[in-house]
This record gives sequence, structure tokens and C-alpha cells, in this order.
Amino acid sequence: MADEIKELGNFKEAVQAEDLIFSYSTNTGSDVLAVDHVSFSIARGEYIAVLGRNGSGKSTLAKLINLLEYPDDGKIKVFELDAADEENFWTIRSHCGMVFQNPDNQIVGTTVEEDVAFGPENLSVPLPELAQRVSKALGYVGLLEKADKQPSSLSGGQKQKLAIAGVLAMQPEILILDESTSMLDPKARDEFLQLVSRMREDKKISVIHITHDMHEAFLADRVIVLERGQVRLCDTPSEVFSQVETIRRLGLELPKWAELLWEVATICNVKVDKSAFTSEEKAIEEICSIVKNKKADLEKIDLPKKPPLSDKVVLRVSGLSHSYEKKETKAISDIHFDVRKGEILAVIGHSGSGKTTLISHLNGILRPLEGQVEVLDEESGEYLSTAKNAEIKKIRRHVGLLFQYPEHQLFEETVEKDIMFGPKKMGFSEERCKQLLQESIPLVGLSEDVLGRSPFELSGGQKRRVAFAGILAMDPDVLVLDEPAAGLDPVGQNEIFGYIQTLKEKGKSIILVSHDMDKAAKIADRILVLMKGEQVFFGTPRELFSEKTDFLRMRLDRPLLMNTMLKLKKEFPYADEFEFDCHRAAVSLLFGNEEVSPS
Repeated sequence: MADEIKELGNFKEAVQAEDLIFSYSTNTGSDVLAVDHVSFSIARGEYIAVLGRNGSGKSTLAKLINLLEYPDDGKIKVFELDAADEENFWTIRSHCGMVFQNPDNQIVGTTVEEDVAFGPENLSVPLPELAQRVSKALGYVGLLEKADKQPSSLSGGQKQKLAIAGVLAMQPEILILDESTSMLDPKARDEFLQLVSRMREDKKISVIHITHDMHEAFLADRVIVLERGQVRLCDTPSEVFSQVETIRRLGLELPKWAELLWEVATICNVKVDKSAFTSEEKAIEEICSIVKNKKADLEKIDLPKKPPLSDKVVLRVSGLSHSYEKKETKAISDIHFDVRKGEILAVIGHSGSGKTTLISHLNGILRPLEGQVEVLDEESGEYLSTAKNAEIKKIRRHVGLLFQYPEHQLFEETVEKDIMFGPKKMGFSEERCKQLLQESIPLVGLSEDVLGRSPFELSGGQKRRVAFAGILAMDPDVLVLDEPAAGLDPVGQNEIFGYIQTLKEKGKSIILVSHDMDKAAKIADRILVLMKGEQVFFGTPRELFSEKTDFLRMRLDRPLLMNTMLKLKKEFPYADEFEFDCHRAAVSLLFGNEEVSPS
């Protein structure tokens, strides 16, 4: 490290915050209080998970630690250095690395290697150490073979790995992760979390992990829960998640094993001591005790049956292959599947497996080089082809597409204009456009008071809802949603999947790209798995996660709930491990395949 960068010494406290206050200004003239009298401390080498609803102040707090923002009031020390002292600015910033949710905000190099080198190069790291850091960081995240590629050629998940590598190469003392795993496939996420764990052990770095994943939060030493800019809970994961009613009131979820215990206890009208929620082992012990002495409350059992899939095919893909310019290997190769009316089809696979390339073909953004994509026009009963220029506009009236980063699809001055842009371009009358606007906003949980606001001053969750509403307002028959719930808090995620379920009931077909195995298994009728551009599975969730399918080779994990159910199945062989919903799984434990009736 260059001489001008002050050595940190043997600091004990990585962060000390005292009565922090911070507000954002808006174009309406009113300030939004984002951090409200927050106090906490983080020890050197400590792993902190920060939870809370969208808009609760999590990202703002991270920016205050990293000096991307300065508090309006209160004090903050980083490495026991006063952040208000200008002399400490460079020292703090050069030892504090932050990985954002959207990696495009951090990518600056023309090649992958240059991008990773940018941070340490600006810290004056000399050669050959600079080259060693870059290679090591790329090796950590699995991008070493992409070193000479352009960042724009990477998939969304690979870009996230690139952003992570860029920060790792700076060898920070504090690593701030702002929803940094939300776009990673299960294996890549696990590998990254293992990497973070190794860095903590080897280098004693402190980790501040902003996440909506409760299982990730359980890996932390302590959990801080924010609500409306204030600290509501700050304790060990076991202690925090044992406060079940408070967690649920704050709009957060429990880990799947804890949620299953809650469902079993609720059905049986049993009060459970909070100690049972401190680990999966204790939760399983308590579930076993309740099930063996079950007295179920039938009024609390609701098991709606899934309607059978329609025979009507609204979209079909056959022999689809695509290569990008100068690429030797195909991005996707020989893809075959169909989508039925009212079906939810999940598309899953590791980062770079071809998911985005595939869905870009479904409404003609990319045209087939080999094979074909056909969309049913229900009025005529004929299929339209994306290979025919004359039929593209019609196809886009039938197929709506929402990409990973909705802010890229927002551009108008107000929310109202943005939502109405699509239907206007489709040629709908002004009256029809307004009708579609009014129908779409409640479907995605938006209120009319946001219609006059700029979409760019909204929170990430609100932007996603606006982009979703803009697609719905075009009234498509098929909606293609690329990670629609990524980055949303648990309430927001459940709302999005609730909207998807409502659309399914209205006869809409949904193609859902997701990395969340639990959500995909729970909501999908069928699942399509891609691996290195090839189709390796197409069938039901039950078929995918059965012993007959090598899902591990596909870089997939079992749904977390299924792992817990398999442990319980040793005690209750009649239980169905393929129930991917906690309520249904609880009923399965209590009654198995019997007709639901009092014990």
C-alpha cells in the first residue's frame, strides 16, 4: 500500500454510530427521513446482517458507513476514525468496499480484467501485486477464463460476480454487501458466502450484509433490523428470530424450518416457547412433539387444489438456438418447450446458462437464427412467428417482458406517463389507456398518489412495481418476468408472487426466471432448467427434485423447505417431502395422505 495511505493500526471497533440522522430531498420540496437517530457498533471481524422492509434505511446506512453520504446529525467513526474529519476520508474509503445490488452501477472497465484492476490501481497497488490480486479475485468468483472479455458480454449473475471481484481485489477491512447475492444462482451464492467466511477468518474483515434472505441472515454474528429508519432489533440471529410475532409484524419472514414450526403450531393451536425457534434442530424436535400429540384445528386448514393445466398452448419454442457475434459456442442450443394458458413456467439455471438470451427471443427482441418461437393469436386462432417482421407488433401485444433491472425500463417524467406509454404505443384509445392504468396499479400494490411523482425518486421496490404495471397495462396474454422479486423485502416478494397468482387465475400465462428454488418450486406448474445454454430438464417441480433427476449436476439446490421435510420424514414416513408450501407441508406432517379430518 502506498505511503500516503495511513495505516489503520489495531482498531477494535470497525464502526461506531451514535444518534445518526439523515434525510433525502425530493423534487416535491419535502424531505424524506431515511435514518432516524440510529446508534450501534460493529467489532472488528464481526459479521452483521441488516434486515428490514424496502425503504427502511438499510442502503442509506451502508452509504453513511462508506462515506458516500454524510449524516445531517450524529457521529460515526470507522476504524475508530472520525468520519467528519476530512483527513480521514481517503483512509476510510480505501479500506471499505461496497458491492451494490445492481452490478452495472460499479462496472467501469473495458474488459473484465481491467474492471477488477480499477480499484486496487487507484489505491496505487504496484505490479506484480496488482496482477496477482486481480487473478486471485477472478479465480475466487469463477471468472478467470473471462478475464479478456467485455463486461457487457456477461450475464446478470456474472456481472454481479465481477463487481464482487473488483471489491475483493481491494482487500477491504470492511466489506458491505447490499443485496449482492440476489442475482446469483444457488451454487454461486453458496460459494460466495463461503468465500466471505474465509476472508473473515484469514483477514479479520468485518462484513455488513444487507439482505432479504433469512437463511443468509442466520449465518451472521448479529442481526440489525430496521424499520422506518430506526433500529427495532439488534441481537444474535437466534434471539432475533425467536421473536416471531415481532419479526412478522416488521414484515419479515422466518427461515423455512421456523415457518414450518409456526404453521404446525398454529394448526394445532399450540403455544411454542421462543427457544424452539433458535435453530433448525430445536424446531424439528418441537415439530415432532406437536405432531405426535396432535390436536389439529380444522378451521385453520385451507388446501385449495391446483386446477389442471389447460391443453391450450399459447407459446411454443422448437429447435431454438442462438450465437452472439464472434462467439464460438452457442448461448442457447436446441431449446424445445411450450407454455399453456394459465400456466406458470419457471426458467432456472446457473448464471450464464442462457436464460436472458432465451426470454429475449419470446417477444422478438432477438430473432431466431435456428428454430422458431410461435405465439398464439387467440382472436384468429393462428400462431404468429417472431421470425416474421410483419407479426412482431402483434406478438408484443400478446407477450410482455420485464427485465431484471426495472429502472432500465423507466424513462418518463411521471409514473402515470410511464405506465401509459406501452398501451399508447400499442394504439389503444386514450380512454382504454386510462382504464388499463387504473386496472394495473392495484394489481401491483401501487396507490394513485404516486402517479404524479417521478419514477426515479421512488424506492427500488416501487420502481419494480411501476415497471410491472407498465407491462400489465399492455394487457398481454403471456408475461415474461426476469427475477421480478429480486431485491424486494419478504412482504414485497409475497405481494409480487400474489399478483402473479392473481394473473394466473385470470387466465394469463407467466414465464418466471428465478434463482429462488423455494419460490420456483412453490409457484410453478412446470420448470425449465438450462445449463451452459442447453435444456437439461423440462417437467414438474416434483419430477425435478426427485431421486431420478440429478439436479446437483445442474448446479441447483433442493428447496430449503424440502431439506427440512426430508429430516422429518425419518420420523414420519407418510409425510410428503414434495410439499413446497409451509402450510401444505404442515398438513402433510399432521395427516399425510389421509383425508384431512380430526385426529
